[in-house]
Amino acid sequence: MLKPNLNELTKLAKDSHIENKKYFDKLKKKTPKNLDYVMQDLHDAEFKKTNCLDCANCCKTTGPLFTSADIERIAKHLKQKPQQFIDSYLRIDEDKDYVLQSVPCSFLDSDNTCFIYDVRPKACREFPHTDRKKFNQISDLTLKNVAICPAAYNIVEAMKRKIVL
Repeated sequence: MLKPNLNELTKLAKDSHIENKKYFDKLKKKTPKNLDYVMQDLHDAEFKKTNCLDCANCCKTTGPLFTSADIERIAKHLKQKPQQFIDSYLRIDEDKDYVLQSVPCSFLDSDNTCFIYDVRPKACREFPHTDRKKFNQISDLTLKNVAICPAAYNIVEAMKRKIVL
């Protein structure tokens, strides 16, 4: 069972957004030396009890960026030329990045599994990015992900309890 569930997550994330933004602003000014280690521990602890297949909200509501390496790898897996893959699945967004033409993700199956899991984009492999090195540099992304991913929400809440600023 996901805690919080997806129905609660939007409200919880909205209610805590201002508090979280202030917290991350303070964190940028006074970054603990061990932040990345703490985040890795919090991330690992959360994902020991979280099964992404119970949710897949990230795949249903957002699309990853596709790097050139992602496009090459996935196209090869699908036995397509990179341009065929781009034409079939991707578009260029306002930041000039390749993204999905639409969400939910075309590669998401009805049981929340991914058709291209073994070759999925780097952004998917790393989501929700809560174990990323130099974590304090991605606070804007984390604020967005808290509203998408129950695990990211829990990790940020645990972080606020563990690292009191």
